[in-house]
Amino acid sequence: MPNIVVVGAQWGDEGKGRIVDLLSEDLDIVARYQGGNNAGHTIVIGEEKVILHHLPSGILRENKLSVIGNGVVIDPGVLLREITGLRTAGYRVDSGNLKISDRAHVIMPYHREIDVARESLKAKGKIGTTGRGIGPVYEDKAARRGIKLADLIDPECFRERLADVLEERNAYLTRVLGREPLSFDEIYAEYSEYGKILKEFSCDVSGLLNKAISEGRQILFEGAQGALLDVDLGTYPYVTSSSASSGGACTGTGVSPTKIDIVLGVAKAYATRVGEGPFPSEIHGEEGVRLRDAGGEYGSTTGRPRRCGWFDAVALRYAATTNGITKLAITKLDVLSGFETIGICVGYKYKGETLTDFPSNCGALGECEPVYEEVPGWSEDVSGVTKFEDLPPQAKSYIRKIEELTGVSIYAVSLGPSREKILFLSELA
Repeated sequence: MPNIVVVGAQWGDEGKGRIVDLLSEDLDIVARYQGGNNAGHTIVIGEEKVILHHLPSGILRENKLSVIGNGVVIDPGVLLREITGLRTAGYRVDSGNLKISDRAHVIMPYHREIDVARESLKAKGKIGTTGRGIGPVYEDKAARRGIKLADLIDPECFRERLADVLEERNAYLTRVLGREPLSFDEIYAEYSEYGKILKEFSCDVSGLLNKAISEGRQILFEGAQGALLDVDLGTYPYVTSSSASSGGACTGTGVSPTKIDIVLGVAKAYATRVGEGPFPSEIHGEEGVRLRDAGGEYGSTTGRPRRCGWFDAVALRYAATTNGITKLAITKLDVLSGFETIGICVGYKYKGETLTDFPSNCGALGECEPVYEEVPGWSEDVSGVTKFEDLPPQAKSYIRKIEELTGVSIYAVSLGPSREKILFLSELA
């Protein structure tokens, strides 16, 4: 199997984790390339549900190497609790099957403080941040005042970097945000201990991955959030702070684009969004609540109810183009069972015109009204179907309609949360 990037093709929460888990059985390495513990990849194994925030989804597979790339931001306390939890559950997590880039930036206590304080001060225009410090740490990274894992595991370097950065961050916390200053001694003591533990996992991830590729080993690059939340290409400013698109796989791991063979986009059979921001195909009222409850659409990281809507082919085409998506995996088709008719957004009404391209202006997108093509639904419970041919005719037509409207062939369709409930429609290559 070739080197594959798995990218969310909507606004996140598409089911990337279970697709990565599925594919990782046949690959050697799974590498996370962006985001932080704002991710929540849910994998169901038998009766067990595992939610991963930092760790690549391949960590649940035996004899696979999991890698956290330089594009990921790490909260050491959260990461270590996640490792401990998996070990307690019987999974192996050690320096033999987990490597972390020494170039990855570290989420510090002041990042979380700044994140929460900023959001609480906004009367309007809230982004819907998770409050985990993700945005502020990427901000510090761009401003060249970040602390990397390489700094953290070197006590003297960490002392010097923290003293320099904390003075500035405390000034911002107290003078601008009206918060109390944070203690250098407390942070240094706590994070020095984290550094001692994480040192054994630290390595040059770029060198490791490129060497692996030269040896013929195959890599799956795992993204978090979704393409429409990409800081450059998403619905800015209602986006995450990292490169959630397929291009982030290269900048977030140090692997050349020429080494990527396939980009697999993952999308729900409908659409969801968490937090604020434009969402043209959002369904309001009882039907939206029905879709949310049927799909269990509550954030695995925050528990927040997700906004739900019909499949948006305009947005998906945009994601496919900007990410170079070569195949699609459609999740949660089973959730649509019981709907008499199903809407597919095929265009937007905007100022008297019909748009078939995704607007770059977030304000314009917020004023767009969806143009729907309605297709017949199906009443049958499809969760037990094991072959695509055995799906109700309406369900098969719906999947083929998605292919037609997006211009991307579908590799797989999921009918439930477990590993076994996936139908394959085509070859991945």
